[in-house]
Parts: sequence; C-alpha cells; structure tokens
Amino acid sequence: MSASPFQARPGRNVVVVGTQWGDEGKGKLVDWLTETARGVVRFQGGHNAGHTLVINGVKTALHLIPSGIMRAGVVCYVGNGVVLSAGKLLEEIVGLERAGVEVRSRLRVSEICPLILPFHAALDVARELAKERAGTAKIGTTGRGIGPAYEDKVGRRALRVQDLRHPERFAAKLRELLAYYNQQLAVLGSAEVDWSACAWLQGQSLAAFMQGGQMQFEPVLAQAQQHAALLAPMVADVSRELNEAHRRGVNLLFEGAQGTLLDVDHGTYPFVTSSNCVAGTAAAGAGVGPGLLHYVLGITKAYCTRVGGGPFPTELDWETPGTPGWHMATVGAEKGTTTGRARRCGWFDAALLKRSAQVNGLSGLCITKLDVLDGLSELQLCVGYRLDGELIDLLPLGADEIARCEPIYETLPGWSQPSAGVTRYEDLPPNAQHYLNRIETVTGVPIHVVSTSPDRDHTILLHHPYHGAVA
Repeated sequence: MSASPFQARPGRNVVVVGTQWGDEGKGKLVDWLTETARGVVRFQGGHNAGHTLVINGVKTALHLIPSGIMRAGVVCYVGNGVVLSAGKLLEEIVGLERAGVEVRSRLRVSEICPLILPFHAALDVARELAKERAGTAKIGTTGRGIGPAYEDKVGRRALRVQDLRHPERFAAKLRELLAYYNQQLAVLGSAEVDWSACAWLQGQSLAAFMQGGQMQFEPVLAQAQQHAALLAPMVADVSRELNEAHRRGVNLLFEGAQGTLLDVDHGTYPFVTSSNCVAGTAAAGAGVGPGLLHYVLGITKAYCTRVGGGPFPTELDWETPGTPGWHMATVGAEKGTTTGRARRCGWFDAALLKRSAQVNGLSGLCITKLDVLDGLSELQLCVGYRLDGELIDLLPLGADEIARCEPIYETLPGWSQPSAGVTRYEDLPPNAQHYLNRIETVTGVPIHVVSTSPDRDHTILLHHPYHGAVA
C-alpha cells in the first residue's frame, strides 16, 4: 500500500491583514514572519497596493510581489484573487533583480488571475476626470485600472492569465473588450484627456495606445504577447501548489493588501477599493479551504491614517506645523508607497478597530509605528462616537453615518523617552506601555507584536503567530 499524502504533519498558516485604511506596515511584518513561513501568498488587490520594507537601512517598495521575496528560499505566490498587470509585475521583477534578488524561480502566478490591460487604466482615469469636471466627489482611485478589471471579472468577460497561452482566443476576446471600453471612453469625453500625462509602464504613457480618444487594438495585443512569453515560466495552478505545500508541512503566510476599512463590503463604501480585504478572502483568493487559515494577525498603526477621500472620524489637522497631526505626518513620513499622496492623519480609533476585529476574526494585534508618537505630551484615544445624539462604541456600516460620528476621546499621557528601536516590552517608556494596555482593553484584542521602527529587527514579540506565547 502506498503512503498516504496526509501522513506528513501539515503546516501552520497565518493571515496578515490591515485593520484600518491600509498603509499599516504589513510589509515589514510579513517579511519578519518569513523567518518561520516558507511560502507567502498575495490573495487580493492589484498594483494599487504598496509595501515598503526597510532591511539594514535599505528601503525596498513592492506592489504585486509578496514581501517574502526578500528572503532567500521563500516561495511567493500571486493568487487568483489578484487582478494582475503583467507589465507592472515584470517591472518589479527587473527592479528586484537589479538589486541582486533572485525572483523568477521563486515566484508562482495563478493562471486564473484576471489581467489588467491599458484600457482598464484609461477608463479609471476618464471616470475620475469626468467626476472632476462635473464637480462631484471623486473616489480617489490610484488610476491603475483596478476597479474596471474587477468589474470585468464579476461581469464574466475578463481576460485571464491562462488566455495568454492561446493567442487566437486572446485576440478575439480582446477585440470584444476594446469595443466595449471604447464606447464608454467616448461617453466620458476621452478625446479631451491628455493621455501623455497618464503613466502606464515605466517610460510609457497611455498615449501609446490611444488615437483620437480611442484605445487601439494592435499596440495592446503586441504588448500582451510580449508579456505572455516572459510570464509563462512563472504561471502555475497556485491552488494545487498551496494545498500540496501545506500537506508537506510548509508554513504559509497569506498577505493582505489595503485595509479592512477599504473592503468593498465592510469598508467606508463607496470610498473603498474594489476587492475584499478581510481575512476570509484569503481562502477564496488563493484557492484553499477556510480550515487552513489558523491564525489572523491584524496590523494597526498606533494612530490612524487614510489616503484619498472618504470619512475619517478622528482626523486631525495634519498640515499645520506644531500640531499632533503634523507630528504624525512628518515623523511618520506619511506618503503613499504607490502614489506618493499625503496620508491624512488622526488619533487611534478603538471603535473602528472593534469593527475590524469583528469582520476578520482577529487572533492578535500588531501595533506599528509606536515610535512616531515619541515626544507628544498628550494622546487622545477614541473609544466610541456620538451619532445623532446616541452613544455607540462600534464603527457604523455606512459612510454617511460615519461622516456624522463625533469621536469620544480618553486623554492619556504621552512620553518623552524614546521607544524607537526597543525590542523588549519592559524597556518601553511606562506611558507607552499604559497606552498599549489601554488599546488592548478597549478593543478586546490581545497585542501580540509591537513594531518600534521600520527596521525588521526592531520588533517586540509577546506571542508568536506560529509558535505561541513567548517566555
């Protein structure tokens, strides 16, 4: 009788998700956890997300490739829940290779990822400009084509990575899609747009594909065929490979993009992204059963930030020098990894975190950027809101209601001693410890990790997601 494939001890799997509006510092934690995990999976979003890693003082920005690529021997997977710009992925590979990182033998891309093509980005840009001309509120998208690509997926008309293997089929479907998109672009006034100012790939604008405000078939097809040949060796049945790796005892880490409050269902709709950002999406977006998700680590800043439009109950004045919001923005270097846009800054919101804990099923919290608060004499902690005269302690579900929320604050003492670089909890300033203890009490979620700088090694570990409590 042959040996059962289930005799090996299966691996333990961890999901890392952002609990605010993204930009919480997930990349550092994913990179740090790859000391234990040997496979890292990206399961949703597109190249509108960005992670910045700092290793030995050197910054590396990643947008599509999972953060685990910075560690030798770690296999990285792009799951089917990701909408993929093949050109951006290849750009990122080349950039990492120039820095001496070996990528191609360790990167696996799901063959059923929907593709982002130039017309998706064109529609994204045209829609936002049309809103601007009409004087209506923009969503604040990155203009990368993420939303239109997800629309194609749900509308069952998407071109997927596997279609690149069949040139004739790809070309026929592409013609149909271009007719559909050109009709929409014409209605949105695409002929008035300066497409040369709209970037597509490095050194290439959307103007390379446009003529008279219409997207042209031949240049789109030619670029897709070029990308297909380069991408082919990395294309895989990611679902099968992940399940086989788990049975062999490989520890896997599922890396979320954006944050819970940008989730298309549970976020501040319509000021959200186009995918589900919550932990449960890891199962559908990678092709594994939910029983394989053993621990959920929620990443949250010691304060709050948000990029783009939408309600933000604890937002501060972050543009006036000398204010707490300005302190967070400048000390925290709050600029978007992907777009460079300034991040709005505000106090920590425990009522928001409670909503995130509820929809993600958080096992524990990682508090990042605690060191940014060093030097503030006083801190405010939002513990709930007044909404239309009623006291509530959980973030509402609708953007209109959230916009009417008046935060209720507890005042806590700040600290002047530095927390930056501290690696033991007992070495933190006493008031910093008190602040963390209060967050834990109000949110009801245990703090398992604290990050005290962007550097990989500046991490306080209280409970290891893979190994349990730390002595």
